[in-house]
Amino acid sequence: MTMKRITVLLAEDHTIVREGFRKMLEFEDDLEVVGEAQDGRQAIALANKLRPDVILMDIAMPQLNGLEATRQVLKALPSIKVLMLSAHNDDAYVKNATESGAMGFLLKQTSAHEVCRAIREIHSGKKFFSSSVSRRQDRLHPSSLNRAGSLAKDATRLTSREMEVLQLIAEGKANKETAAELGIGIKTVEKHREHLMRKLDIHDTAGLTRYAIGAGIIESSVQLTIV
Repeated sequence: MTMKRITVLLAEDHTIVREGFRKMLEFEDDLEVVGEAQDGRQAIALANKLRPDVILMDIAMPQLNGLEATRQVLKALPSIKVLMLSAHNDDAYVKNATESGAMGFLLKQTSAHEVCRAIREIHSGKKFFSSSVSRRQDRLHPSSLNRAGSLAKDATRLTSREMEVLQLIAEGKANKETAAELGIGIKTVEKHREHLMRKLDIHDTAGLTRYAIGAGIIESSVQLTIV
């Protein structure tokens, strides 16, 4: 009898990293890469088209981050399992990943063996975290937990559209560019910006950018292009 493979969608904006994961998974008889996405929007489109068992989802991607992409995918296709990837072992990143619906969290420097094990574990319905993340969670200081929880709570108060607008603002897009990217009017973008600032109690673009970095919505390197 032919073994049914676990189908995997790779969502990662860095081509060299994506290719590395593909080559890694090609050695496994029970795992099959069925598609590759380079941003969150493409990940959503391919998830709907391919219906993979598991998505290996990078948190920080252009246009739409992995957190919001995960929420939108799972809203439409709740049976898909998401394994979140990040280069950062930050409490807030882990908390926000799980709040978005991800079944696991892996650091990008994780070994090939652990990545494959994680895919199999979450496919079977179990949660999985990189060993260093698990150890960190076990010894978290209460203040760290409070900070991470606060960021996650703020993020869950935002609508999907507000999250999209927040990311584009943090990436340095002007209102006109954001409107064109999302296919909405400039006045609508301005209204979303007002709602974001009121909900998050943040009153300038720099503050929104710092929040987006702290929540793992964009990488800190993006900030360098707008300050």
